[in-house]
Amino acid sequence: MPIAIESLRQEYRQAVLNEADVKASPLEQFQDWLQQALAAELPEPHAMTLATVSPEGLPSARTVLLRSVDSAGFVFYTNYQSRKGRDIAHQPGVCLLFYWPELERQVRIEGFASQLPAAVSDAYFASRPRGSQIGAHASPQSEVLPDRASLEAREQALIARFADQNVPRPEHWGGYCVKPHYFEFWQGRPSRLHDRLAYLPDPLQPQGWKIQRLAP
Repeated sequence: MPIAIESLRQEYRQAVLNEADVKASPLEQFQDWLQQALAAELPEPHAMTLATVSPEGLPSARTVLLRSVDSAGFVFYTNYQSRKGRDIAHQPGVCLLFYWPELERQVRIEGFASQLPAAVSDAYFASRPRGSQIGAHASPQSEVLPDRASLEAREQALIARFADQNVPRPEHWGGYCVKPHYFEFWQGRPSRLHDRLAYLPDPLQPQGWKIQRLAP
């Protein structure tokens, strides 16, 4: 029998999110939650949805992996010529979403993405597994392929080409840093009366952010 999607229900009861308990810095609050997700051994807790906007004003979203986060922003790596890369080149405003269902939590982050310096991308690329390095060269990300075999043929040709040397970073591949200007932390609560706390820039606050409670 088909599943009645409209009847699916889950009550959220694990935790609460109060203004008095959160960090004054949204970055510190995020790092606390990320560490809790890591400690809970969730599958890929560093996975995040990246939403971009096309030159035609159409939204697009996909999952990428967070590779570092600090006061400069949230870092991920990808093909600059991919759909997301082309979107960012036109409109650098993006949104990131972390969803940890096992902890009944979400974090939404809005900010502006910019390319990392080439030296930073070089260093990260050099740390990747060799297969991933080859893959970055082999895949014309977001372009139409005639079939799977053509992609695998490109991979094999590159394996042969770089057989006796290090794989250099392709110029079309590298990192982005998203500098946040908005954070929202969501904690599931019973009866859909969830907790939502937003952080907005405020130079009058010691940490530079003010906290607002949003209706669920």
